[in-house]
Amino acid sequence: MTPELIARYDQRVPRYTSYPTAPHFKPDVDSATYAKWLSELSPQTALSLYLHVPFCAELCLYCGCHTTVARTYSPVASYVELLEREIELVAQHLPSRMGVTHIHWGGGTPTILSGDDLRRIMGLLERSFGIRPTAEIAVEIDPRTLTLEGVEALAASGLNRASLGVQDFDPKVQKTINRIQSFEQTAKVATWLRHAGVTGLNLDLMYGLPYQTTDSVLRTIQQALRLDPDRIALFGYAHVPWMKRHQALLPEEAMPDAIQRVEQNTAAAAALIEAGYVQIGLDHFAKPSDPMVVRQREGRLHRNFQGYTTDEASALIGFGTSAIGSLPQGYIQNASSTVAYREAITKGRLATARGVALTDDDRLRRSIIERLMCDFAVDLDRIASDRRKPDFTAELAVIDELARDGLVKRDGLSIEIPEDSRLLVRNICAAFDRYLESGAARHSRAV
Repeated sequence: MTPELIARYDQRVPRYTSYPTAPHFKPDVDSATYAKWLSELSPQTALSLYLHVPFCAELCLYCGCHTTVARTYSPVASYVELLEREIELVAQHLPSRMGVTHIHWGGGTPTILSGDDLRRIMGLLERSFGIRPTAEIAVEIDPRTLTLEGVEALAASGLNRASLGVQDFDPKVQKTINRIQSFEQTAKVATWLRHAGVTGLNLDLMYGLPYQTTDSVLRTIQQALRLDPDRIALFGYAHVPWMKRHQALLPEEAMPDAIQRVEQNTAAAAALIEAGYVQIGLDHFAKPSDPMVVRQREGRLHRNFQGYTTDEASALIGFGTSAIGSLPQGYIQNASSTVAYREAITKGRLATARGVALTDDDRLRRSIIERLMCDFAVDLDRIASDRRKPDFTAELAVIDELARDGLVKRDGLSIEIPEDSRLLVRNICAAFDRYLESGAARHSRAV
C-alpha cells in the first residue's frame, strides 16, 4: 500500500465484531424483549457464555473497555452477588438446562475475583447449564495481579485457555500507558498456568501506542515468542478519547501516524509468520496445529465480540455490566453502568438496556461481512443461495471503485482481498454496511 492509499483509506470504520454494530443498538429492545427471545430458543441450541468483570487494580490509559478501578474488594464482592442473580434470572427464562460449548471471562480484569468467588460462579453455571466436557473455558488475565492461588482456583474451575495481556514490553511505552509489567512477571504466570494444566496460552499485543516504533514492536514480538504461546493477538491501538476520556492523557504527538502504524503491523506480522505462526484474519496468529487455523482453512472461522473464534454456538449470552449477547433473533446489551445494572438485577429484572432485532437483510449482510473478515473473500451468489437475493448494484459499484485502487479483485459476484491490502478489510466490509452513514456513531481508524 502506498502512502497515498493509506491516507485515502485511513477512515473511521467499525471493527465488525457484530453486524449491525453496537452504536446502532436501540433502547426499544429491552428486558421484556430479551426474556421473550430467551424463552423462544430451541432446547437443543448450543450456548456460549460471556461474563464481564468491570474492575481493575489500576487504569491502563490505552484501555477502551468498560471498567473502573477497585481500591478495595468490597465492590467486587457485591458485583459477584449481582452476577449470580443475573445467571439465575437468565436460566429461569430459558426453555431447559441448555448445553454450553464456550465460556469466556472478560473485563476489566476477571482475575480480580477471589478464588472462592470464581469457584462460586463456576459452580452456579454448572448447576444452571449443561457445560459440555469439551467446552472451552477461557479467561483474560492481567499477569501483574494474578497469584499462584488464583491460578490454582482457575484450574480447579476448568480453565483451559488463558489470554495474558501484555501490549508491549518496552519500559518507556509501559510508563506512558500506565502499565508497568516486566517480561519476568509475565513468564512466571505463563509457567504457573502450564504447570496447572492450562493447555491453551494466548498473548495480547498492541501496535500504534505512544512511543512505539517498528524496532520496539519487533523487540516485544521476540520476547513474546520466548513464551511459546499458542496464539498471539496483535491489535491496533484504537484512540477514541471522546468515548474513553482517560485516553486524552496520552501524548498524541508521540503516537505513530498511519504510515508508521502500517509499518509496525507489517513488520510484526512478518516476524510472527517467519517464526512459524499462521495469520488468522486481520489480527490473530496461531500455531499451524491450532483449531483456529483448521477452522480458517475449512472456511468455518467465526468472529464475535471477543474477536476471531472457533465458537460455533448460535446463541451467546452475556452476563454483567455492558455485556453483549447474540441470539438468533438479534443482539442485546446490558446497562453500561454498574449502577444501572445493579438497579435492574436487584429488582429481579434482566438488565437489558438496548439491542437490535435482526432482519433477513441484516443476517445476509452479517454473513457477507463475517466471511470477508475471516476469509478475505466472499461469493455473493453462493452466500445468498438460499435467501432472497437483494440488489447489490450500489455495493458492487463501491467495490469496483476499491478494485481500481487495487484493494480488491472482483469476478462477477466473487470478491477477493489481495494479501497486501488486507489491513484495510474493514473498509471493504463497510461497502455492505447499510447503517454506516446513519446516526452519529464514531469508530476507530482503519489502520
